[in-house]
Amino acid sequence: MNRRPTLFIFAVATALGVFSALQAFNYVSFFSEQEQPFGVLLALNLSYWYAWALLVPFMLWMARRFRFERHGWAKSVAAHLCGVLVATFAHAMVWVTARVFIMQWMAEREVEWWLVVRERFFLYFDWEMMAYWAIIAVSHALDYHRESQERAVTAAQLQTRLAEAQLQALQRQLHPHFLFNTLHTISALMHRDVEAADAMLARLSDLLRLTLDQVGTQLVPLKEELDFVEKYLEIEKTRFGERLQVRVDAEPGTLDASVPNFVLQPLVENALRHGIGPKLGVGRVDLSARRDADRLVLVVRDNGRGVSPDKLSAFNTGVGLGNTRSRLEHLYGSDHRFEFETPADGGLAVTIDVPFAVDSEASEISEASEETRSVA
Repeated sequence: MNRRPTLFIFAVATALGVFSALQAFNYVSFFSEQEQPFGVLLALNLSYWYAWALLVPFMLWMARRFRFERHGWAKSVAAHLCGVLVATFAHAMVWVTARVFIMQWMAEREVEWWLVVRERFFLYFDWEMMAYWAIIAVSHALDYHRESQERAVTAAQLQTRLAEAQLQALQRQLHPHFLFNTLHTISALMHRDVEAADAMLARLSDLLRLTLDQVGTQLVPLKEELDFVEKYLEIEKTRFGERLQVRVDAEPGTLDASVPNFVLQPLVENALRHGIGPKLGVGRVDLSARRDADRLVLVVRDNGRGVSPDKLSAFNTGVGLGNTRSRLEHLYGSDHRFEFETPADGGLAVTIDVPFAVDSEASEISEASEETRSVA
């Protein structure tokens, strides 16, 4: 047995021994004409509880070897009935042995060992049986509590690994989707503007290099995300030409904030395809980032054709850009907002509201959200 549990067992036995000695001394003082020195009472009561302390390792072994579980409970009952007899008789022998020594040494009284052993065994059997079952019950309770905590930790670890795998799968879906759309644009340009297509290929190479550098990274500083989006928009400007205007308005204090990697590009692509593409004349895409107390608010807005009320309602209940919505839910749980709205002057605005955090703080928020989901 380890030293710390052993010291704890004997500390508890000492406390119970002192308490019992005080009770016995008060009883003798008030209700007995024969005085008993407190030292003798203390030694007798400590020996009683120390005898139990010596037997605790045996009882703990019995509790863990013969557990009361659905299967095999009858065998455990039989084993513990034998354990009760062994423990109580052993306790009587150890206690009486100490009692004989104490009475001869401190009280100068002779005690017949075997007679007292039998007397104590039968006289105190009911009380000592309850002490045995109490220790067995405490052992079971502590073991079940420890196992419950271990299962909770294991479940949380499995849930975290599952969430990480799902996030990585979602992230991998983004890369080919973006690549195929860009290659389709280059293919279309090859037939009418070879130089523009060649310039787009060069920019795509730079963009892919950035993408590969961040494979497996879930959170990046906002400035890196904006840099990626600006390179992507350079490619799209080759296709749209003067029809596309872009404005980026990010508060300086937000540039180091952590955001999901590759989260803005799908929103910008959606604005170009469904907002600016079908629109006649000049189209504009505005990206803004601001801090609102402990929140980071990102908005991607276009002045395109907008969406119908029915489609807008569908967007806000989960349809459309489902990959981005899933990633936000995995990273932040319910502590985020991802909404679509139609501004008064037309077009479509997409808002992402997440906790404001930098580097390690973002990981802690993500882990806390994961724990919340696990409990829920």
